[in-house]
Amino acid sequence: MTAPKGSSSRKPAPLTSSTSTAADRSAIPPKSSEEEKPRSGKLRGKAELVSSKLSYQGKVFSVYTDTVIEPGYSRANIRDVIRHNGSIVVLAVDESSAPEDPNIILIRQYRHAAGQFLLELPAGRIEVGEAPLAAAKREMIEETGFRARRWTLLTKYFASPGFLGEWMQIYLARDIREGQATPEEDEHIEIVRTPLSKAMELVATNRIHDGKTIIGLSLYSAARSSGRLPTL
Repeated sequence: MTAPKGSSSRKPAPLTSSTSTAADRSAIPPKSSEEEKPRSGKLRGKAELVSSKLSYQGKVFSVYTDTVIEPGYSRANIRDVIRHNGSIVVLAVDESSAPEDPNIILIRQYRHAAGQFLLELPAGRIEVGEAPLAAAKREMIEETGFRARRWTLLTKYFASPGFLGEWMQIYLARDIREGQATPEEDEHIEIVRTPLSKAMELVATNRIHDGKTIIGLSLYSAARSSGRLPTL
């Protein structure tokens, strides 16, 4: 989903800061009856940020209203963007009892935005100034109590780049051992040990609805099947 678009009759001069106060939206002339299309050919270059206004400041994220000239366009568009410090995801694998079909540490919790309980990989926000791997280790202890001796970055991706500027990084955690979980006051989490084969069956039958979990499980399963796991 993208924010409404506007246009300008001439190219505005860029401001020096991405957090500068934006001009009133009424200063941007309404778009013409025919919306501008991007120029033909391969698009290159970076967007030119004209102005950026903080529209909402929350505990977890902020919303900025940006006026921006994007590659391929000559006129400015208005984009509402959610800014987030980034998140980590932990795919913790217990290979001790059944290495041919290891257990995956999933969690089950109620998600108000989804209106239902979801099966997920443990995950959490990276705090300001915190290294991603440190955040992954902290979140795994907080949500599950597990610790791991071996950590590998599986992938890094944008969660929903149409309006959300959040990087998510998935870490593979191996050689795990149990400990005491320390969830936050508003977290009520059930730990669900699930064999990889069962987890992939849940993905294939549309019974896992969380995107980061589908991505993490699919990458790990593919790496095992192709023999690439030792190099991860």
